[in-house]
Amino acid sequence: MERMSMSGEDYLEAIVELGGPSREPVRCVDIAESLDVSKASVNKAVSVLKREGYVDQQPYGGVVLTEKGLAYGTSVLDRHKLLFAFLTQVVGIEESVADEEACKMEHAISDESFPHWVAYAKRIGLEPRERPGV
Repeated sequence: MERMSMSGEDYLEAIVELGGPSREPVRCVDIAESLDVSKASVNKAVSVLKREGYVDQQPYGGVVLTEKGLAYGTSVLDRHKLLFAFLTQVVGIEESVADEEACKMEHAISDESFPHWVAYAKRIGLEPRERPGV
């Protein structure tokens, strides 16, 4: 899968978290609050994600992930959960710091290396965890 910008990945991850696997429509104001950005920034990002086929949105309606968007956003969220668990449970980093660092690291892990992370986590009995406040 071709990688998008870190910002685009953050938007997809937030939409997955807010809409869940059932792909419920997500309000732009909720995305803005989740990412601590302006509603104008969300509207711009959603326009790009729509153009690239990751989300759909009816005029004045909520944002809904396409199959492509759900797959990509879920892969980013899975990386975040695994990294968060690793940083808190193995390395012993405090949750708020681990959440921030996992958010930065999730963008750098390739599709090729992530299965190795998952295999290692299974070998040591590490269970991916939700980020704080989710």
